[in-house]
Amino acid sequence: MTNREIAERCLRDEAHAILSLIPQLDESFDRAVELILNCHGKCILTGVGKSGHIGAKIASTLSSTGTPSFFVSPLDFYHGDLGVISHDDIVIAISNSGQTDDLLRFIPFLTEEHIPLISMTSNPNSLLARNSTCHLSVAIDREACPLNLAPTNSTTATLAMGDALACALMERRRFGERDFAKYHPGGTLGRRLLTKAHDIMRTDELPTIAPDMPLGEAVIHVSQGRLGLCVIVQDGKVTGIITDGDVRRAMQSLKERFFNVPVREVMTRTPKCVNPEAKITEIVHLMQEKKIHAVLVTDEQNHLLGIVDNFSCGAI
Repeated sequence: MTNREIAERCLRDEAHAILSLIPQLDESFDRAVELILNCHGKCILTGVGKSGHIGAKIASTLSSTGTPSFFVSPLDFYHGDLGVISHDDIVIAISNSGQTDDLLRFIPFLTEEHIPLISMTSNPNSLLARNSTCHLSVAIDREACPLNLAPTNSTTATLAMGDALACALMERRRFGERDFAKYHPGGTLGRRLLTKAHDIMRTDELPTIAPDMPLGEAVIHVSQGRLGLCVIVQDGKVTGIITDGDVRRAMQSLKERFFNVPVREVMTRTPKCVNPEAKITEIVHLMQEKKIHAVLVTDEQNHLLGIVDNFSCGAI
């Protein structure tokens, strides 16, 4: 087999492993979601080896989507870190076999302290599964590894189950973009959700013209403004807008009359305006919906304060 054929087989195997989880979803998944939703403390993930790496990733995903979570190695539990678990917490233990000694050893502590335990294993009859409050099956047919030994399909399936939990919890909590941005203030989405029109609007040398200006002169201002538009202002207030598209259409329809026709006859009298506190995400949605490349920022008296265009939003 060629390298790409081997890669394709691996990817197909792992995709099949994920899809095979769907028939395994049952009331245990619903119970796991309810247990986490009703948890007033933290969600603590634990696992050994590759399962530990997957647990750390699931903990990170849960934390960033509204479920306070962190990963602790079971080896650390036996050297004082059991103290991090409180009565309000919940534990998710990951083990492909469900027979990992390092995980089984602290089950009596959880039982005695009445701390819920959710397990993820491929064996519902394992000691870990049978001694859990709730068990999520991540059983697979075989590993993608040619030797059927290295954790490949099993870790992929477990990671996908963790993502499924996170998605279900997000829906139940009505976790939205604003919430996501709160936990990702350094990301692009975070910046967009927290940035407002007044933060990025262009305020210098705004291309404004009077409604009586002839189109022949207005086209020069549109070109010089470098925004592909001019704002029509009368008595200090916005009365319309003309874009380079408007100019082209006017040229085709007016022909030789074009140069002497006043702007007011072809301008758009209801330009899209927002207030300075409008969020950039709202502005982007408006521009996409209306198929425009800029919006005007105005105050309550309809005075022009600035202009936000696609370029400004794209820089966020």
